[in-house]
Amino acid sequence: MTGNVQIEVQKLELRDMRESLSLNRREFAESFGIPLRTMEDWEAGRRKMPDYLLRLMGYKLRMEEHWREEERRQKSKSRNVNIIREPDGRRIVLINDIRFKGKHREEWEEIEEYLKEYVGEYYEIEENSDIVYIDSDFPDEFANSESRLALKGPVAKAKANASQGIPELIQIATNESYQENTKKKHATDAKFGWYRYDVRFALPVYDDKSGELARYNIYSARMLVRHAKDGKKYLYDFLSIKKEASSPLE
Repeated sequence: MTGNVQIEVQKLELRDMRESLSLNRREFAESFGIPLRTMEDWEAGRRKMPDYLLRLMGYKLRMEEHWREEERRQKSKSRNVNIIREPDGRRIVLINDIRFKGKHREEWEEIEEYLKEYVGEYYEIEENSDIVYIDSDFPDEFANSESRLALKGPVAKAKANASQGIPELIQIATNESYQENTKKKHATDAKFGWYRYDVRFALPVYDDKSGELARYNIYSARMLVRHAKDGKKYLYDFLSIKKEASSPLE
């Protein structure tokens, strides 16, 4: 392989690696501790990067993803959450514990703190392979938005406990719709508009006398995602939570 061809191959591999992480050149360079100018020269093909370095960068990213997935699996086990599929093919996030009652302000403060554990994480929507990131604005919006404050009774309790299934809800999201941003306050954080998706989850109902599991109630919701100036999509909130009229899971 000639030098020019090798540089061209390296340039494409480096760009693909960066774009797979949805990072700009500055962010990508900082993540590896490499000067921005050097990274720009490599990606533009002006300089040849050491072959071993490209392999090490790829190895580092694979190992980080491996440990990230392992951490997610462990979190999923501790949360007692799983995904099931109905006979018609639709999927539901089964949340097997009622951790929150959703009645008091103090409890929503606890939910907000709980959700902060996910800040910095990202998950893939399986239907379209889009990556959805979780930023620091999500916990506050989920717990304190006007739409949340308007919730009462079982629906408030449903949203409170949906917080336990955030990764899985992103995973099963379907029926994407798009709307341009029209609000000045979101000119940066939602510069490229808003996306909405259908999600469904189920919560257990226990018999008052025996305390044993009686059934699951199924809820539908709309997952709201903002498309920010940096080109990434960020989870923003879950809206329009409703109990479905269909029979609960037995």
